[in-house]
Amino acid sequence: MAPDQLFLRVPEASALKNRLHLDLRPCDQVAEVARLLGIGARRVSDGQPEDVSRVVLADPEGSELRVPRRLPPADR
Repeated sequence: MAPDQLFLRVPEASALKNRLHLDLRPCDQVAEVARLLGIGARRVSDGQPEDVSRVVLADPEGSELRVPRRLPPADR
């Protein structure tokens, strides 16, 4: 399955320069998080409660990305 991109408008004004973040949905969330941490990402909080369905990371420049767990086939 090829990756897809989804862009959503948000009603609030930009408070920071980082208005775009990526959600990566890998086949293996644990392995992908380990890979990203190994190449310089770091875990961060996005102000939301801890949630096992996604991991929030930032790249070395501080841009956030989220790694949700894989969707079940019925939800794809």
